[in-house]
Amino acid sequence: MKRTIRTAVLTVGTLIAALGLPAAAAHADDPAPRTDLRVLVVSDGGPSTAAIAAELDSAGTPYTTVDLTRGGRPTIDAAFLADTVDGRPRAKYQAVVMPNDNPFPAGSAEMAALSAYERTYGIPQVDAYTYSRPQVGLQYFASGGYAGSLDGVRAGVTAAGLGGPFAYLDGAVPFEDNSPTVGESYAYLAQPAPGADFTTYVDAPIPGTQRRGSLVGEYRHDGRRELVVTFVYNQYQQQFRLLARGIVEWMTGGVHLGASRNYFAVHVDDVFAADDRWDSVLNCTPGDVDCANGAGTPSPIRMTGADATYAAQWQTAHRFTLDMVYNGAGSLDQREDNNGADELADTLIAQRDRFRWVNHTYTHAYLGCEQDVTAVPWKCATLPGGATKWVSRTAISDEIALNRVWGQSSGLPLQNDELVTGEHSGMKLLPQQPQDNPNLALALADNGVKWLASDNSRDPDQRPVGPAATVARYPINVFYNAGKAVEQADEYNWIYTRRSQGGSGICEDHADTTTCLPAPLDTATGYAQYIAPQEIRTALGHVLSNDPKPHFIHQSNLAEERIAYPVLDGVLDGYDALFADNTPVENLRMKDIGAELQRRAAWKAAVKAGQVTAYRIGDTVTVQAPNGLAVPATLLAGSRQGTAAFGSPYAGRASGWTASAGTPIAFTLPASAAVTGARNGAATFSRPAPQTAPAPRTEVPAAVREGGSRAPRG
Repeated sequence: MKRTIRTAVLTVGTLIAALGLPAAAAHADDPAPRTDLRVLVVSDGGPSTAAIAAELDSAGTPYTTVDLTRGGRPTIDAAFLADTVDGRPRAKYQAVVMPNDNPFPAGSAEMAALSAYERTYGIPQVDAYTYSRPQVGLQYFASGGYAGSLDGVRAGVTAAGLGGPFAYLDGAVPFEDNSPTVGESYAYLAQPAPGADFTTYVDAPIPGTQRRGSLVGEYRHDGRRELVVTFVYNQYQQQFRLLARGIVEWMTGGVHLGASRNYFAVHVDDVFAADDRWDSVLNCTPGDVDCANGAGTPSPIRMTGADATYAAQWQTAHRFTLDMVYNGAGSLDQREDNNGADELADTLIAQRDRFRWVNHTYTHAYLGCEQDVTAVPWKCATLPGGATKWVSRTAISDEIALNRVWGQSSGLPLQNDELVTGEHSGMKLLPQQPQDNPNLALALADNGVKWLASDNSRDPDQRPVGPAATVARYPINVFYNAGKAVEQADEYNWIYTRRSQGGSGICEDHADTTTCLPAPLDTATGYAQYIAPQEIRTALGHVLSNDPKPHFIHQSNLAEERIAYPVLDGVLDGYDALFADNTPVENLRMKDIGAELQRRAAWKAAVKAGQVTAYRIGDTVTVQAPNGLAVPATLLAGSRQGTAAFGSPYAGRASGWTASAGTPIAFTLPASAAVTGARNGAATFSRPAPQTAPAPRTEVPAAVREGGSRAPRG
């Protein structure tokens, strides 16, 4: 403590002069400085600074980018970094992100200005990716350290990291290894340099030794604090996604605009209906539109009462709620064919309060253009003059209303403003239907629908459809027409192998959206060894990306061999193995997801338009925003808004949304944060009590692929 105070006394006069601030700013009785809640990102065009900027953007945290590769960029000098507002010194940025510890030429005035700014205002700096050497508080990697790939390595959070900025993790930070032939990570590992004030937060074993080297650590020197990151990454890699929250929390001291949580919701479509089955001989699905002229014999897949009971038990075991997206006519058909019996409906309705329920229309009819299925692929039927023949407003409204009435008569706890149309129909579908059915918006208004599901693989952005806003859903690539693993693998081979390998060649024809397998999967093992691990990795990537959009599967995937559960287990169990109890996965229903997406869009638009200002003075945070705008913030645990506690706890912080009335919003931080947070960015982190460490888990290989489901159903 004495050293820190002494350094400040010796340098403050020089620093004030360098920044062009009034000399009075150094006096103890002068006003405390104001720090604006905005981050400065200095980029060299590399993936690491881009990844941190993407994290800030996702959370809604304001930042300014200076691109060193572009001509005409602003010069980083004293005036760019600080000024005076109403007689009070102002730091314009609460943190600085750099591509490395010093990206400027030797003797750079810009680096000198940044260093002086950081010392004067206690502004932390993130070195997004640099190599280990004494200039960053580490030994040279060539002296008993390591430089090279970390593919498949299991890094870990140290005790200091778990007690500090990475308190939301359980300890393990596995590095991806998606391909045995492609290098996916590169890192420098080294221990702190002798005499350096360096704290390692994340480390990994140094190959060939019993030592561990730093991957992420804090270096304190010359009155400055740097977070030194010595591995390269991009915004999509799991290792970065795990550490991104902690990097932001470290550099903001746990006080910033914007909020980030981990979300996972799963919609089970076609509940009560039966789904057609893939035919491995015909390579199509009899009963569906991909089999011309009704070829083959349909053999539908439908859940049983035992499957329903298992689903309820699975939910309890995983503390997770499924959204049952139902078609009431499916139960009517079952009863007509079985002397009034429907064990599935009886079991689900008896346990209806254990699930969430969403209207999926009564018969799962296609609600866009009327389909001409005399050929494959189908096309829109036309009127004599050539105009598209649309499904009528009345027909669409009947599908919505009849299913709602059936659900209400069965006692299902519905939200009547939510709707998932069959196959996401009614909305545009390329190439056959390039526009929405104009009758869809009218029928939505007739039935009070405000939230309408869309397929993220073809309609990802939230948009209005009449009175409703879309909620894009991620398709999990477990096909609607597969109840057994061998069926899934066989159809997968058909889609993702070349014609020369016996496949359809779809992957060759659409190389921009699909990737061909190097060889067909073994249908006996392909699902467990390749498809499921790949889908786990893709879905978990969404969960770790502050993305609330739901995922969807089909009731057929919970029937017969129940092939969806290995994927769902992999996501939830994998998540639990990585995160502490203070960071649970958020499991929202559809309308709440829609509202979250809607207010995020409004917030980002207001920030981009320069309509939001926010700053911190001591233990007070003040935000000015337009009237009616919802403001997201992440603050220290125990922060208050007026006399009430702010937000809700998550990852050791308090975060949430506050409606602006157009007047300044004031938040009060815990008293202990008034000095430490304002001057050096330090913050306390909340972590649950220690628990027994989880057993080691085997990392499964998978190729990261973002793509839509083959299944045309929804």
